[in-house]
Amino acid sequence: MTALVLALPILLFSVVAHEYAHAWTAYRQGDDTAHALGRLTLNPLPHIDPVMSVLVPIGLFLMTKGAFTFGAAKPVPVDPRRFRNYVKGDLIVSSAGIVTNLLLGVASACLLAVVLFVGGIAPSRAGVFGSLQTMLQYGVFINFSLAIFNLVPIPPLDGSHLFYHLLSPAWGVRYRRLGRFGFVLILALSFVNGFWAVVLWPVNLLYGGAMALVRDVALPSVVR
Repeated sequence: MTALVLALPILLFSVVAHEYAHAWTAYRQGDDTAHALGRLTLNPLPHIDPVMSVLVPIGLFLMTKGAFTFGAAKPVPVDPRRFRNYVKGDLIVSSAGIVTNLLLGVASACLLAVVLFVGGIAPSRAGVFGSLQTMLQYGVFINFSLAIFNLVPIPPLDGSHLFYHLLSPAWGVRYRRLGRFGFVLILALSFVNGFWAVVLWPVNLLYGGAMALVRDVALPSVVR
């Protein structure tokens, strides 16, 4: 339960930051839909979905005994027709959430290096630094997971918007229509043996590399 208390705030902040990035870049590209609906904010309340932001993460965490959790905020409404440049705006807005999560993952790794270094020279406060270390490790893993998962080219995930522009107009229209069944398709794939292994392979690769780099930077003088 302690691990859930540490992981859930990190997940909530990460999904809110993801949606805020979409809202901010859409506003910069000429679409004020999210702004008008009060979604251009880091206040979590307008972004939280009771099921995907709370119940699903808690359920996954408990079912996997703390090995994995995942969630999402309410998607930010975007009207690409208002972009000053449709293709450029759609690419920027669609990639904004992914880039934000990657940057948050990197920032969490950098802060983790600082915490490990300070904790190594202040053992009397090891308990405090231990909790911070755990939260920042979740920050790295969760944000890398959100970034990679959203690259999956299934509408309405962000990766589908990026893939859409590689298709011909006719195929693009057919592809976008899948968005009506996207979440059902994603849910169905979740039960396919090997789906999560494929999705999490690059996540584990990024996470493992980040942790190795953090240890090399933060613990050069600590006996390992």
